[in-house]
Amino acid sequence: MDALKDAFKHRIAVVEDEPDIAGLVVSHLRKDGFIAESHPTGGSFFLSLRKRIPDLVLLDLMLPDMDGLDICRTLKKNEEWSRIPVIIMTAKGEETDRIIGLEIGADDYVTKPFSLKELAARIRAVLRRSAEKTGTKAIDVGGILSIDPEKHDVRCKGAAVELTSTEFKILSLLASKKGRVFTRDQILDHLWGHEKIVLDRTIDVHIKNLREKLGPASHFVKNIRGVGYKVEE
Repeated sequence: MDALKDAFKHRIAVVEDEPDIAGLVVSHLRKDGFIAESHPTGGSFFLSLRKRIPDLVLLDLMLPDMDGLDICRTLKKNEEWSRIPVIIMTAKGEETDRIIGLEIGADDYVTKPFSLKELAARIRAVLRRSAEKTGTKAIDVGGILSIDPEKHDVRCKGAAVELTSTEFKILSLLASKKGRVFTRDQILDHLWGHEKIVLDRTIDVHIKNLREKLGPASHFVKNIRGVGYKVEE
């Protein structure tokens, strides 16, 4: 019976080398209805992935054997692991660290010390957003551009288009509602929610890079001066 109940619980991997913090987080998450397990090193975490893939990873940046950002990059570049949501938790509060973490694909960011209740709420919010993406059908734009949100795959005239995590999220958002104009603020909110720690012009840079990579499909991404961006056939 317990095994049946566990099948409906979300499994959280806590990658944290400080025993007191890891123990506190794991204990609270278990009381909150999650299956939580801790890993003191990046190495032990990657070993665990061979046995079972978690539903979400809480990732500290300062680990004894690996840099947390490198772990996040590895997860997001691996086809099997790329869809695992990642929340970075660290004592680092500098804006640069936050931007790098979010840019390489982290889904959220919490700075120590944090409220355990808030952490659980953020976990649920990220899991909800992740669940909404699952089963989403591929989007066709103009008969030459295909976007598959579940597989994180973009193809132009059948050829794969390599995008960063942020570029992919922007394109998926715009293409999800073709013809609708999204303001820069709405795009920022979609990317990073409450963590709006970057300037609006950052979106313009991502759009510029996105268009260059899309090649013959670049004209589908349109700039509405003074408002924002849209995808239109």
